[in-house]
Amino acid sequence: MAIKASSSRQIDGLVTDLASVDAVKREAAIARLTVLGARAVERVATLAASTAAGPARTAAFRTLEGIADPRGFEPALHALADADQGVAVAAIAVVRLFVRSARAAAAVDRLTAVTLDRRRPEPVRLAALRALRDLGVATIAPLLKSLSADPSQAIRGAAAAPPAQRLTERDPLDAIAHAANEGLPEDPDAIRLAIVQAGGIAPLPHLLKIVERVRDRAGSPASGRRGDNWAAVRASAHVALAERDSRLGVYDLRESLERSRAPLPVEFLTALSLVGDASCLEAIARAHADARDAWWRDHLARAFQAIVTRERLTKRHAAMKRIAKKWPGIVGSR
Repeated sequence: MAIKASSSRQIDGLVTDLASVDAVKREAAIARLTVLGARAVERVATLAASTAAGPARTAAFRTLEGIADPRGFEPALHALADADQGVAVAAIAVVRLFVRSARAAAAVDRLTAVTLDRRRPEPVRLAALRALRDLGVATIAPLLKSLSADPSQAIRGAAAAPPAQRLTERDPLDAIAHAANEGLPEDPDAIRLAIVQAGGIAPLPHLLKIVERVRDRAGSPASGRRGDNWAAVRASAHVALAERDSRLGVYDLRESLERSRAPLPVEFLTALSLVGDASCLEAIARAHADARDAWWRDHLARAFQAIVTRERLTKRHAAMKRIAKKWPGIVGSR
């Protein structure tokens, strides 16, 4: 694929941001590179396979996971043995994408080796086991049997957990991964519970994918009367992202507020208060002006004030000037 010079420079800059010490900048780079997709794979894969610091390589593999391009498979396969736990877990997430592909034999063989290696850190072994369980209990029955005598209680428990339980309270990380990679479950409360339990450690792209899947479902007749439950799932995913200082969901938060004609779950405003930026203020001001519910107006004003304070925006800021002219009420509420 030919890459224009402007696009190439953009990708180079974003790949550099993957190595930033600023977590927010890294998360933004992951999100933008994922959108760029195949065009960014080679540069991201080069960083992933380099000798860069662990956080940079972890971010690179998380980006490769989001893009899901076959060119990410080999670097990830090699990184399964990485001494850095974060890098190894992120690489496993990439390899997991291929356990049902033409590369399944290599993927399953290496993931099995990691799972059985008692010298590896427990989180790495658990991540490899979760990846293998995508194949189904019957397929990996011999492996599960061998793990029944493992010294690690967590490994024994993960190996023994029935599939139905893995998708709910027994393994919330797996429930989140399944919802992101395979599709939403029928029960919105189950995935919401999983997000509440494991949103603090789940891969950020998984949480963003759930936001996107729920958004798409909301526009479908299949959402039916359980629409409010699914809105709560989306809100919970946004809060989980925001509590980890991730701005991956800011665009969706802003768009949700712009499109909504009724109050949203308050968690949307909680997330906006935590990670919203100046680009969100006009949407909040407009919703505040249109609101008829006093409770909703109050929470919108609080979210607005939280962003202004956190971002240190003065009345001289361009967005604040526009808002003061169109919707002076919310500026005056500060």
